Amino acid sequence: MARFGFPALFCTLAALSAALLAAEPKSKSCSEVRRLYVSKGFDKNDAPMHEINGDHLKICLQGYTCCSQEMEEKYSLQSKEDFKSVVSEQCNHLQAVFASRYKKFDEFFKELLENAEKSLNDMFVKTYGHLYMQNSELFKDLFEELKRYYVAGNVNLEEMLNDFWARLLERMFRLVNSQYHFTDEYLECVSKYTEQLKPFGDVPRKLKLQVTRAFVAARTFAQGLAVARDVVSKVSVVNPTTQCTHALVKMMYCSHCQGLVTVKPCYNYCSNIMRGCLANQGDLDLEWNNFIDAMLMVAERLEGPFNIESVMDPIDVKISDAIMNMQENSVQVSQKVFQGCGPPKPLPAGRISRSISEGTFSARFRPFHPEERPTTAAGTSLDRLVTDVKEKLKQAKKFWSSLPSSVCNDERMAAGSSNEDDCWNGKGQSRYLFAVTGNGLANQGNNPEVQVDTSKPDILILRQVMALRVMTSKMKNAYNGNDVDFFDISDESSGEGSGSGCESQQCPSEFEYNATDHSGKSANDKASSAGVPTGAWAYLLTIFCILSLVMQREWR
Repeated sequence: MARFGFPALFCTLAALSAALLAAEPKSKSCSEVRRLYVSKGFDKNDAPMHEINGDHLKICLQGYTCCSQEMEEKYSLQSKEDFKSVVSEQCNHLQAVFASRYKKFDEFFKELLENAEKSLNDMFVKTYGHLYMQNSELFKDLFEELKRYYVAGNVNLEEMLNDFWARLLERMFRLVNSQYHFTDEYLECVSKYTEQLKPFGDVPRKLKLQVTRAFVAARTFAQGLAVARDVVSKVSVVNPTTQCTHALVKMMYCSHCQGLVTVKPCYNYCSNIMRGCLANQGDLDLEWNNFIDAMLMVAERLEGPFNIESVMDPIDVKISDAIMNMQENSVQVSQKVFQGCGPPKPLPAGRISRSISEGTFSARFRPFHPEERPTTAAGTSLDRLVTDVKEKLKQAKKFWSSLPSSVCNDERMAAGSSNEDDCWNGKGQSRYLFAVTGNGLANQGNNPEVQVDTSKPDILILRQVMALRVMTSKMKNAYNGNDVDFFDISDESSGEGSGSGCESQQCPSEFEYNATDHSGKSANDKASSAGVPTGAWAYLLTIFCILSLVMQREWR
């Protein structure tokens, strides 16, 4: 046995050396990965100086890696925040557009009403003087009701306007027949003849039609802008699922673990991940586009026959024309009322009542051509406002279906679509070979990058779909000139953002990867050094050991 001691010991040492050489390849430096990791505010002690074994990794490649377990966990959180941030940025601009336009329209409509009321008050004080001052609350109530309708919507415009003309007839009838005494019951009888006698001519009918259509369209349009603002605000707060987060960290940071810190994700690779992570948002697109089309239809009405500015600017003139009609036809109207309601009681001698001046009203407004439209309220005109918002609405169409592409167009998220060969494909620096899946939840069953539970739509998204659907219906009613019943369209969400609708405990949380480095080699291939491969050294040592044993036997 002693004679075999030295050769046996030599072979044992040779085999151990081969195993050690095979297990300890020449490690690469991770200095650049470490530097970028620290630049994000993370602890430098998490990052190794050289490659380490990656058996601890759960998402990225389990080969030799520059990522520790702590790094992968923090990259996972960072990728989630990066995703939420870039989606929010895309949505914030659209939300700001709708918010600013709603504010401008709201200011314009309210100031338009204020201006119209002031114009009527100034004109009637000059024209009718004390008589108007005694009855000014009637006109003040009219504008208060119009404002209340615009703000709250809980006013029946047709009934309110009918009541205004009936009350005006009572006041006018008493004034033009000041020699008589009228009881409240008698005046109530007088008001019943408003429609039949048409004491104000055709003004009440025309004005009722114009005011109702214009106010319904204006308020519905403003509410539409507010709904669009709120929908974008709620949907922009995304809460990625576990599966989405895994895909995000794989896309955005697993390349760092292989030392490919300057290689950006392939555009189509990014597109598939975004379509998976934003699958529910994609389902907004159909109802969103229908809503935008309805808004554009109402905008056309606001520019044309339902222009609230063209209704409110001359409302003082129209009401004055109606009063003039009543004055001119007061004798015929009074006779017919006396026939229907009975002869009134004359006032006692010595009682004198003032009647409205018989002077004609001459302060007419010259109609404006569109190009001469003044800045009547909020420093602008309705035509200018509508022209601007129509352009923004057209740009907002198909926003949700194009959101994944918009995110991937951000240079922080992916390489350009023209750079298809020199990009990160989730496995290495090479072309991405999978086709891009469609938008929406139903199309994600075959998404190669993100596992999406297509059976669980997001509740928040469904609520926004319903809000858009309800508002679209109101828009169509307003377009057709019909009154709209308004109620608050509120979202009873818990405040959490939108996700894919997949519950984490029921969804797979890990993926298998066949990651490659920039040269196209597998991770196991990276164990080779620049010289003779490690496996070759082990092979040569084994042969040498066998030859030594043979030679020793011959020496015996």
